[in-house]
Amino acid sequence: MTLRTIRFGLVALVVAALAACGGPAPTPRGAENVAVNRYLWAASLDVLSFLPVETADPFTGVIATGYGTPPGGSTAYRANIQVSDPALDARSLNVALQTRNGPVAVETQQAVEDAILSRARQLRIADGAL
Repeated sequence: MTLRTIRFGLVALVVAALAACGGPAPTPRGAENVAVNRYLWAASLDVLSFLPVETADPFTGVIATGYGTPPGGSTAYRANIQVSDPALDARSLNVALQTRNGPVAVETQQAVEDAILSRARQLRIADGAL
């Protein structure tokens, strides 16, 4: 046996051993699935840009903000937003607004949700995804 034959045999043995380990191939970084609508996500951050973002997780669809005052306003708000589905749909969006004195009026919350949905549609149209 020659040295070359021994090396070839060892390489083949190592390759076979690694192949026998099995298991799924590792997921490349950045290839994870994001199960939220990107337009709702971006629109939420855009519409509520006056609020400081405390946490934002695009994988769970949750955005939590600190208190901030809208331009021209005097009341400080904070928001918790959840985008729960990849569909561009009102059911995919859940917004909870609060002032320092407690929850906001239903009309205010609805107006913010409508603004986010309108902005998401604008972003989708601008993206040419129709």
